[in-house]
Amino acid sequence: MYNAFFIYFAAINILGALINIIDKIKAQHGRWRISEKALWMCGILGGAPLSYITMKLIRHKTKHKSFMIIMPILAVADIALLALVLYNLYEV
Repeated sequence: MYNAFFIYFAAINILGALINIIDKIKAQHGRWRISEKALWMCGILGGAPLSYITMKLIRHKTKHKSFMIIMPILAVADIALLALVLYNLYEV
């Protein structure tokens, strides 16, 4: 069960980074964009840590206060959940 959780956590974070990169590229070329709803759903579902890091690195959505305030809060919550799972996994 824990293996599935860690695979999911890694996959949703990679997905979050990828959709932010793709949206940034599409924005630069004036093309169809990935919806903000999709970006938020990825963050809510556990992809906030890498999504937020990616946003900061590529300077994407950094002028949107909601993304710069709520996404890091979600990231902390996601990391806390990961820490809780790790604690329960290795509890002696």
